[in-house]
Amino acid sequence: MKKWSQTVRRTLWIAALATGLSAGPTLAAKVNITKDLAFVDIKIKGKNYRIERIQNTSNKLTNSFSKTSRPCPPFCIHPMSVAAGVQTVGEVELLEFLKDKVEKGRGVLVDARIPAFYKKGTIPGSVNIPFTLLSKGQNAYLDRILTILGATKNNGNRWNFTSARHLLLYCNGPWCDQSPRAIQGLLAAGFPATKLYYYRGGMQNWQALGLTTVKP
Repeated sequence: MKKWSQTVRRTLWIAALATGLSAGPTLAAKVNITKDLAFVDIKIKGKNYRIERIQNTSNKLTNSFSKTSRPCPPFCIHPMSVAAGVQTVGEVELLEFLKDKVEKGRGVLVDARIPAFYKKGTIPGSVNIPFTLLSKGQNAYLDRILTILGATKNNGNRWNFTSARHLLLYCNGPWCDQSPRAIQGLLAAGFPATKLYYYRGGMQNWQALGLTTVKP
């Protein structure tokens, strides 16, 4: 994914100044996202979100994501690359995706977990599309989902993904196969790999870094 655009950097800098925060570390925001980024403000479907890190430097995870070891199989560690052509991203790139793609209506941040996990907490701006609805041959709604995402069918009844939105998918963490299965299902349906992104760290890494979560 491309580096932060000059426009995005300028917008974030102005937002920081408007709230009395500098873009670098300060007493008001001693736990920044990066050296030059204290927080990210996004507006999606009329709702405002501020993504930042927990400021308490003594904060520790106490939920299920503090667990280090799960039986493998099925909870095995996934490789960094989920599929050929699909870019794996980290937290900073995910924030860039929210600003450059989701906020402008060109992309969708997909929480591919089952609804029970999604309801407990998710990344701001996410849409829940469970992997069971995207996995190959497991549902009758895939055509409708692809249409909502901007794909169209031509006269030969073949999918055209020219206008389809970019998708960034994630699940519980590097040991979770829900988003990889969703990505494989989308690829099998013909979705272009160049429009798919994989946040391998998922909710475990997101929460371990103290980043903002919301309950839908």
